[in-house]
Amino acid sequence: MEQNNSTQNTALLVMDVQEAIVKRLGDNSPFLHSVKQAIQTARENKIPIIYVVVGFRKGFPEASPNNKSFSALKKNPAMSLDTEDATRVHSSVAPHPDDIIITKKRVSAFTGSDLEVVLRSLGINHLVLTGIATSGVVLSTLREAADKDYLLTVLSDCCNDMDDEVHRVLTTKIFIRQAEVITAEEWNAHLRNN
Repeated sequence: MEQNNSTQNTALLVMDVQEAIVKRLGDNSPFLHSVKQAIQTARENKIPIIYVVVGFRKGFPEASPNNKSFSALKKNPAMSLDTEDATRVHSSVAPHPDDIIITKKRVSAFTGSDLEVVLRSLGINHLVLTGIATSGVVLSTLREAADKDYLLTVLSDCCNDMDDEVHRVLTTKIFIRQAEVITAEEWNAHLRNN
């Protein structure tokens, strides 16, 4: 891990690991185990953990009919903010009371949220990305964060996608252009050795 030896300006983003989203993955135990390991590493190193959830008001007024993905959600009331399951982080990686929870309105963690304000306030310039889906929130957040000049690390085993091949291509061929891509165990080992 060459980009940033300091944990002082680093934050771990746990994105869209919500009960309703995790249920769609099938066997998610290896993924959740890796995310839990990354969270533990962050806590041990006093790295802020920021949970990002996607959620909408009742009736989905934020979901434009022009947006193919989000307009389809209008048919799924389980993603409304007034439905507790929709925005609740999966119980196996649930936030502590001191953790920050950001609600977004689009695919990227930045769009329709106050994430950038929080990052600036904390002096964060290095983001460690995890989440569901690799081809959704992780890809969109990585691209936008790179354009905003953040240092980026992606924990490959802490990302999950419905399509294993898409996950593989993104983590081995695409993300490496803008981020360091390592596993949760490699991240832990790096922090232990510094």
